[in-house]
Amino acid sequence: MGREVLVDSSGLYPLADHRDPSRKRAVRIVRELMRDRACFVLTDYILDESLTLAKARAGGYAALRMLEIVEQSCAFEMSWIGPDRFEQAITFFKKHSDQGYSFTDCTSFVLMKELGIRQALTTDRHFLIAGFEPLLPLAET
Repeated sequence: MGREVLVDSSGLYPLADHRDPSRKRAVRIVRELMRDRACFVLTDYILDESLTLAKARAGGYAALRMLEIVEQSCAFEMSWIGPDRFEQAITFFKKHSDQGYSFTDCTSFVLMKELGIRQALTTDRHFLIAGFEPLLPLAET
């Protein structure tokens, strides 16, 4: 397996919704990373956020499609936040309350630091602010 890349909700969602403006670029980047044998890391928090987003924006079919993508691809690795990472995310969230980070962002940052992951498939500018490399065009979020 090659390098690990965190997949954020804004990177996972376009893979399931053909209408998403980030879709073409997300698919291209995922294909390039797969050729390099990258491992796509996501968390239970990201999957929850992504499925909820897909169902709200595009309906049940898109949410099921997203779940199928994750379940059927051996390139995805699920990392559970669990109690220790949860407590670290609370600490991070409190320490950086001046930023616009969501709590899910904070769980991602804790995991990325722990695992030494530098890149994220995301459009979220908060990853850049937190010192990581977003692989999709940045959104003002």
